[in-house]
Amino acid sequence: MIDSVQFEQRRRLGVATLNRPKALNALTLEMVRSLDRQIAAWESDRSVHAVMLRGEGRAFCAGGDVRAVHASRHHPPGPGDYKTELFREEFHLMRRIHRFRKPWVALTHGITMGGGAGLSVNGSHCVASETTVFAMPEVFIGSFPDVAATRFLGRTPGKIGLFLSLTGARADAADAMSLGLARHFVPQARFAGLAEALATESADVGAVMARFAADPGRSRLAALRPAIDRCFRHDTVEAIVSALRSEDSQWAKDALSAMDRASPLSLKLALRVNQEGSALEIEDALTLEYRAMMHVIAGPDFYEGVRAVLIDKDQKPRWRHSSLADVSEAEVESHFENLGDRELRFEVDGSGEPMHAGEARP
Repeated sequence: MIDSVQFEQRRRLGVATLNRPKALNALTLEMVRSLDRQIAAWESDRSVHAVMLRGEGRAFCAGGDVRAVHASRHHPPGPGDYKTELFREEFHLMRRIHRFRKPWVALTHGITMGGGAGLSVNGSHCVASETTVFAMPEVFIGSFPDVAATRFLGRTPGKIGLFLSLTGARADAADAMSLGLARHFVPQARFAGLAEALATESADVGAVMARFAADPGRSRLAALRPAIDRCFRHDTVEAIVSALRSEDSQWAKDALSAMDRASPLSLKLALRVNQEGSALEIEDALTLEYRAMMHVIAGPDFYEGVRAVLIDKDQKPRWRHSSLADVSEAEVESHFENLGDRELRFEVDGSGEPMHAGEARP
């Protein structure tokens, strides 16, 4: 049996390869646990000076394995439940990556969405390539951007992070660089040379990166920022929709079309976490998301969204609410109530501040 995550040490460099190419490297619970164990081991191994994460095949990582979550839909959330354990341990993994005390180099290519964005953006050195496609499309499957996206999207310039959250819009390498989601742009043809340099050279990782980096070009989203800020500055999804309808442009029409396909509840949850997440430390952001996620997987929209988009592929989800007006503020707020003994808890591991604390990093 081939391991779904493969690990090796190349001299000074620990290398982890996501190896479910036919599933676009979607994260299973087994993969999350394997990554968490190995990262912890590498952190305490003095012979490992940096860690590199890559994906096999045409995608870096398409996110969590939501098909497996859908298969567990009849099991109530709680201890021993697959979906509960997957989200809990995935969120712990995101925190470990963010607090990792050595350089974390994520070489992204192709689809880098959901949990794949979390694996890369939460680390110290997210590398985008010419094929990288960043997106957080969770609202289309009845969920909301998680894996600390409430924090890293909330810290993007202006309202672009909220735009990405509510529309699932895709960002290329130039966009990711301009938004601070990626720290470096390296063409895929240079990945092998970069890995060899990281494994053999004692130079600072940033200096090595600078030798292999290139100019990603101009960002389309950065050019749209004034219009995006104008439409997404409002405090309610309804007001944002109204502003988009007044905007005579193709990007606004595309945004409206995307939001029309999303779960009304998901749109309001995505707005709520985005409004709060930017000011939070990663532990608090993940706790906020986990509370909402436990309510999401206890409700119908997530399973209906996965069915419509990924299983039956009819693209016709029957959401619990027929419109935004049907989603009350009280229902939204109920998703963020303390879970009591089911709260997400983090062990105090003495890791201190994240790598490069104080730098302009999501």
